This record gives sequence, C-alpha cells and structure tokens, in this order.
Amino acid sequence: MQGEMPFYESPEQALEACVQFLGGAKVVGSLLWPDKTVDNARTYMLACLNHDRPEKLSPSQMILVFRLAKQAGFHAGFEYFSRECEYDARPITPAEEVDRLTSVVEQSSKTLSAALAALERIQRSHNKAVS
Repeated sequence: MQGEMPFYESPEQALEACVQFLGGAKVVGSLLWPDKTVDNARTYMLACLNHDRPEKLSPSQMILVFRLAKQAGFHAGFEYFSRECEYDARPITPAEEVDRLTSVVEQSSKTLSAALAALERIQRSHNKAVS
C-alpha cells in the first residue's frame, strides 16, 4: 500500500489520479479506445473524467483502469472507491489469488463428485424399480 491516501473530492478525481499515474489521458484513452485516433481517445478520456460532461467510463473500463494502476503500483484511486462504499480493500498478491482459485477448484471438485454420486444412486434405484 502507499501509506497515506490522498484526498479526492469526487470519483472523477480518483480516476483521474489513476489515469495520470498511468501516463495521462492520451495513453489510457488509446488503451480503452484503440479504434479512435490518439487525439480523439485523449479528448474522450478527458470528457469521461469531467463530472460536468455526460461521457462516463463503463464499469468494465473503470476496472481496467484500476487494474492497470494496481499493476503499476498505484492504489489510491481504487482505495477511494472502496472507502466510499465503506470497505477496507487491499491489493492481493498473485500467490494469494492462486491460493483462492485453488480452493475454489477443490471445493467445486468435491461438489461435482457429490452430485455425480447422488445422480448415480438415483439412476441405479430408478433402474431397479423399472426392472
């Protein structure tokens, strides 16, 4: 974590901090809208960061910006959003994510095995009843 969290007055300011950390509106805009010219992507990105404008990032675009910022070592933008929602979020390491996913796979395997065993029992009892 980065220590003390900067103060942002709005969600747009928190997103703008992420965008600036990543190299600015031109860089991030080009990543989000590769079909636009660099200047058009920059202009659109700036519009999305302006609370007076109707243009806004979609939730998946916001997540991408937060993910890119996290990968670059910048967490304050996401921390602002999590605190606004009354959460205390922290970045997770790749090893922690591997452990979490391994646990999900193991639990899913147990659930699948139990469901298959139950299905087999039902089918066996049904076949005996039909015979």
